[in-house]
Amino acid sequence: MCAKRHRVVLRDAIQGITKPALRRLARRGGVKRISGLIYEEVRGVLKCFLENIIRDSVTYCEHAKRKTVTAMDVVYALKRQGKILYGFGL
Repeated sequence: MCAKRHRVVLRDAIQGITKPALRRLARRGGVKRISGLIYEEVRGVLKCFLENIIRDSVTYCEHAKRKTVTAMDVVYALKRQGKILYGFGL
């Protein structure tokens, strides 16, 4: 018997980003008061942002003929989109 290597992909995984988690992020950003309609909007924007980063990271990984996405793949993907991240590589 083989161990199951891949997790089941949840169709509604974005709902796992809870309202309190989004509130904490907003607080860290200096927001004092949050409208109730914001939460779904933020989930949509976050989903789009992560899809773009993951797509680019996987492209870098596939080009190098690897099956594991490294931190540097993510750093390069962020740099490609104009969001430079320091502290994770060269």
